[in-house]
Amino acid sequence: MPTPDFVLELREKIGTHPLPLVGVTAVVVRDGRVLLGRRSDNGHLTPITGIVDPGEEPADAAVRETLEEAGVVCRTDRLAWVHQIPRVTYENGDQSDYLDLTFRCTWVSGEPYPADGEMTEVGWFDLAPLPDEVGADMRRRIESALSDEAVARFEGGR
Repeated sequence: MPTPDFVLELREKIGTHPLPLVGVTAVVVRDGRVLLGRRSDNGHLTPITGIVDPGEEPADAAVRETLEEAGVVCRTDRLAWVHQIPRVTYENGDQSDYLDLTFRCTWVSGEPYPADGEMTEVGWFDLAPLPDEVGADMRRRIESALSDEAVARFEGGR
């Protein structure tokens, strides 16, 4: 996965210490199916995910990441879930704390393909049932996006 330049610049200053980042998950739906891709770094089957660039609106980041990773144009419909992902420690020792913003998105145009190398395959999958290899966290993101709730879910607040 290519690391954004701003993250590399910050890493030069803070080393491997925890870096708080905002991430997005774009749950893109089309005709009762969801867009999923197989990540090239770990082989997991997931919706489109990515990091919000400095100054970028998170909903715009979801649209950008979908186009960059899958060649699909989408629109964001609503924010579905806000949650903190447990700290990630990479093989090189870098630590990141991601606040994930999950968006429900609707397909506008384009047929999916692995556009930038972050996915080895990408395509439309039936929602019922989702493939078994979609992990529990990603299932929760998809379920949140597909919910009929009008407001976003938030974790914590205790």
